[in-house]
Amino acid sequence: MRVLLIGSNGYLGRFVADRLLADPAVQLTALGRGDDADVRFDLATGSPGALTRFLDAVHPGVVVNCAGATRGGARELTRHNTVAVATVCEALRRSGCGARLVQIGCSSEYGPSQPGSSTAEDAVPRPGGPYGVSKLAATELVLGSGLDAVVLRVFSPVGPGTPAGSPLGRLAEAMRRAMQSGDGELRLGGLGAQRDFVDVRDVARAVHAASLSAAQGVINIGSGRAVRLRDAAGVLARVAGYGGALTEPDGPPGAHASPSPHASHAVHAAHPAHLRTTIGHPRTDSDHHAPPVAYPYPDGCGSWQQADVRTARDRLGWRPRINLEESLADIWMEAACRI
Repeated sequence: MRVLLIGSNGYLGRFVADRLLADPAVQLTALGRGDDADVRFDLATGSPGALTRFLDAVHPGVVVNCAGATRGGARELTRHNTVAVATVCEALRRSGCGARLVQIGCSSEYGPSQPGSSTAEDAVPRPGGPYGVSKLAATELVLGSGLDAVVLRVFSPVGPGTPAGSPLGRLAEAMRRAMQSGDGELRLGGLGAQRDFVDVRDVARAVHAASLSAAQGVINIGSGRAVRLRDAAGVLARVAGYGGALTEPDGPPGAHASPSPHASHAVHAAHPAHLRTTIGHPRTDSDHHAPPVAYPYPDGCGSWQQADVRTARDRLGWRPRINLEESLADIWMEAACRI
């Protein structure tokens, strides 16, 4: 099976590439903007015609698109997440290769959901920010393209290589600095949000399975359990051996409460006695004068997200294998190397 992987140098793309290369039946070609790609091509500025000619030359059976942007203004997000996908769809329609498309979507397309609920693929998307809107537009382009295509809506990916700008990456870096300086208290913020964390290596397995399957439409990829960031912080502290207090300034009532039932299954650990913290976007001086926004969470998903993952089980034969504690241990191992 000849696979064309777009975005192989990104966080998800690197693990997808490793997974596909481990399959001896796969012949992998990487396309992207970086020097390490087999073929350099910028989806945001390149023409569908140029990509069509490349597809006709390589003739892949599967195209996996892991490319995109997670940060930036609405114009930049639209260019990299929506216009780029329009280019892929148009090139595939013009090409004679007949390749299957596996598009990587995200849970921000759904937006906020009711606490305690599990979001299934038939939920009405209501993205709470420009990132989710740009990714939802891409999904709609794929679904309306008439191609043999599947969109994997990935919830909150974690594990080795977690970007330093992500909530858990920022938390690990803050803990590293606290341990390096001998601080007995780590003050964080925004730990009340609950997210469905899924290990990036499990995401790569799902992409591999989707490449081999005939499934179409949207499929959620997550753990199926929401975990409070406060509880994840407690596990990370235990893994790191941090004995100081984790405090959350102006934390919500119950900030010192026991982990939720969902977290107890996914994390397998108790949290320290004191947990209080903001691991959204870093605050700048201008933030002090900025008006409040409708969605205080950077991903636009509100206080709760939890995936219904039954479709992935039924149509891909996929289940998550790596628990959050192992993912956090890998995040910490990389952070600790910087001490």
